[in-house]
Parts: sequence; structure tokens; C-alpha cells
Amino acid sequence: MIQTLPLALPATLVDHHAIDLTALYSKGWGLSFVDAAGSPNGEVYTLTTLYRHMYRAADDEPGPKSADFGYRIITRYSAEGEVLASALFRTGGAEKGDSAVADGGDLGLCVLPDGVLAITATPDRTTIVAPDLSLVLAVYDSKDGRPYREFAPGEGDPFAGSISVTPSGRLLCTLAEYGVWRYGNLLTNLVGIADGPLTADSKPPIRALASLDPEPAHQGPVDLRPHATYQGSPIGMTNRPRPALTELAAGEDRLSGWERSSLGRPAALSDSLFVVPFFAETFRGGSRGQPFVFALVNDQGEMTGRLHGLHEWRDSPFTGFNFSLVADPYRGRAFHLNRYGLYAWDKAGVLRAKLDTETKPFKPLTHFTLGACAPNGDLLLVHAKQHLVLRVPTPDDLTALGDTVEEALRTYARQRTALKKQWGPVNWHWTHSTPLHRI
Repeated sequence: MIQTLPLALPATLVDHHAIDLTALYSKGWGLSFVDAAGSPNGEVYTLTTLYRHMYRAADDEPGPKSADFGYRIITRYSAEGEVLASALFRTGGAEKGDSAVADGGDLGLCVLPDGVLAITATPDRTTIVAPDLSLVLAVYDSKDGRPYREFAPGEGDPFAGSISVTPSGRLLCTLAEYGVWRYGNLLTNLVGIADGPLTADSKPPIRALASLDPEPAHQGPVDLRPHATYQGSPIGMTNRPRPALTELAAGEDRLSGWERSSLGRPAALSDSLFVVPFFAETFRGGSRGQPFVFALVNDQGEMTGRLHGLHEWRDSPFTGFNFSLVADPYRGRAFHLNRYGLYAWDKAGVLRAKLDTETKPFKPLTHFTLGACAPNGDLLLVHAKQHLVLRVPTPDDLTALGDTVEEALRTYARQRTALKKQWGPVNWHWTHSTPLHRI
């Protein structure tokens, strides 16, 4: 079923801070989409960031109506598209002292096999939240704040920086390491698989499958991660999967190489086959044409192939930095959306559909980002300016994807008009009055 869902702000929060929804973002505030996740029961969760930075004179009275703030907002929708509840925590999370959530970089959402929600962040921070968003059930936090503070062995209790779920409930994870590409902080560098449930009482061990930088610099005993292993020993120092993905792809581009490349969030194509995206270095002056690989990696850590059919220049994800890739592991398909088109592959890596945004029917896709693939195969596309989520069912035959998306875009226009009459948004900002939890 095609649905259009508003990325709605809690009305109580808008009132509390007297947010001027008519103001331009250049005035010091903004709302942006971060991630989405679908649940097997048809529910959807979205994660957004809301912030405000205001100029105040020295003699201004402090108060919520003039305060600077930064929030992460999670919104829960029913299978029918109704807003059920929302939860918020301050950017900085537990470090701010008023939230239990372990915030960080590259935030993501994942619905675990038992239905609870996981909020992930780098470096290796995982927060488990009740499905109704009412409370935090557990926090697995690396507490590694380098280079801003010293880090002691055993100080944290980490899990993963991102999680995706396979059909049998395996957890496809990413992990951060110190010293990647000789930087003095922690960057995502490893892909691993965990067999076993992640709960409030226990976490499963992660077995590393692939690495990006084969030799991170300046590591010592403090960098060993007992919960993540390779060949039976803790990850860290010289122990990680080799050859690294960048070594396997070393012949792809002789000009730039793969140093300072970055690892994207992997997606499960099945229980034992995964897509691992990685991208060459980005440059300030433009990166279109830089190499990228959507590698196929099995659960034994072997790179068995890649997703084919994208041209480094004509189909570049570097334009607009649209790096998201999602997958439907139940039907073995992968999807990617960037400025130039929507792409779909089978699990053999064959490109089965490309919806070119230079053609009139699919030009509206340039305004959307790819948020997630729900467990039933629906794509969640997010309109960045109108703050709406378009839920698009995908056909069994990928050659019919164009007809399906074309109909979804026409339906989006009709449903958007109906939502405007029902919600009365201000400058494409939607507000709701359903329960708000502070976690």
C-alpha cells in the first residue's frame, strides 16, 4: 500500500521553545532527516534532528523560548500511517546528563527480531528502546571519546555502530577502530556478523568478516575489542580480516587509490550474503567520478562479486553525497537512490532496473533520499524539503519497478494535498500532539 507520512514535530516541543516554523533555516534553526526503519508488523520509525542557534544580547534573560538546543526525535507510525508516539533526546545523548541514550556520529535505527528498537551510533554505541518509545531498556556504549579525552582499557561496554537484521535474525554490524587512515580518532572500519539475540541482559559476540583499512595506526592493547573477534581472537592491533576490501579493489583506480576511503552501512541480501558499500576519498572541490564499490561479501568473509551497472561519473553517488544502500533480504534485492536515478539489483549483482531522473516521470525522485527498506520490501523515500515519507511497495518482478514508482509519485501528490488539508502544516513543517517521551 502506498502511504505518505509526515515527519511531524511534537507540538509541545514547538510551543516550549516558541519555534518560529515560518522562519528560514538561514535564521539559525533547522529540521533534517537522519534515518528510518520498518518493523515486521508494518510499523515505521523515523529519526530526525532539530536544532536552533540564536543570537542573544548579553543582558537577555535565559529561557526555553530563547535557548539554543539540539534534539534527536524518533517518531513511531502505525501500519496504517498514524503517528502513535515520539521520543526525544538531546544531541550529545548521555554526555549531556539528561538522557540515557548513547548519542554519537552516523546515527541509525534498527528494529531487532524481538521488536525492540535499537539506536546505533559511532563509535560502537547501541541503545535499546522499548517499541512504544517510553523508556530505554539498555545501553552498550564504548565510551571511547578519543581524541578529546583519554581512554582506559575496559572502560566501556560497546556493541556496534550500525545494525541490520537478516531473515533468520542474524545481526549484520559495523565497528569502529582507532587510527583508521592514520587519523587520531575512531572511524567505521569493520563489518561483522552476530549470531544470537541482542537484549537488555546480554549481547552476542560479533565475528568480523571484512575490513576497510588493513593496518590502522597507533593502536595498542587499549584498542582490543573482546566482544568482536577475528579467527577466535579479539579485534585490534594486527588482528583483523585480510586482505581488506580496499586491497581487493586496489586495481580499480590507479590515480586516487583507496586511502582515506569510507565504509558505508552494509545491507543483508540474505542470511549469508551482504552488500558492503565503500567510497573513495571526498574532496572539497567536488568528488563526482571518484570510485566506489558495492561489494558482495558472504558470511565467511569472502568478496564474491559486486553490484554491477553503475558508471563512476554518470551514476555518481558523490553528487549530493547520496550514499545510502538498502536491501530486501527476503527476496534478495538491493536498492540505491542518488541524484541520477533509482537502481535495483538481484542478489547475483545484476542491475535489473534503473529509473533515470533525467526522464520526466522520475525527475521528482531528485527531491527524495532513500531512508530504508521495510521487512516486506517497501521502500521508504524521504522528501527533504516537504518533510514527508513516501512508502513505495516494490513488485516481485523488478522490471516493473518503473510502473510502480511512477504510480507512487502520482499518489504522493494526491496524498500530500489531503495531508495539507488535514494537518495544516506551516512552511512544510507538520506538528502532532500524540505522546512525547523524553529518553
